Amino acid sequence: MSVVANEPAGFWIRLGANILDGLILSIPLSILSWMITGSGDENVVTETITFLYILLLPVFWNGYTVGKYICGIKIRKVGVEDPPGIVNMLLRVIIGNLVYAFTFGIGTIVSVCMVAFREDKRSLHDFIAGTEVVRN
Repeated sequence: MSVVANEPAGFWIRLGANILDGLILSIPLSILSWMITGSGDENVVTETITFLYILLLPVFWNGYTVGKYICGIKIRKVGVEDPPGIVNMLLRVIIGNLVYAFTFGIGTIVSVCMVAFREDKRSLHDFIAGTEVVRN
């Protein structure tokens, strides 16, 4: 099956990119945390770096995180080629996660179903932020 540029990115490729981002962040940050604190416990520094990575990297790197780049997908504003702006990413990350937290995970299940079954593959946080994830 050939991949069409700007085709919506489905569940598995998005999951793979998130797993890669998690590994790319967790390994060096765990080592850094261990060096600073003497234990592998999460601390404010690692949580802040993770938050800034997820929030800012797509804004400054044309919609990519490292995991998304490796998987050949990116975040963009809906229907246009523009990368997400800081407001899009704030809505996507902060408000999206608040919705998932306040619905006790039900929002997460709904989002998984949306990405799996909707033709445009957009999840709740995509609708909140006016974004979509596409193959490139």
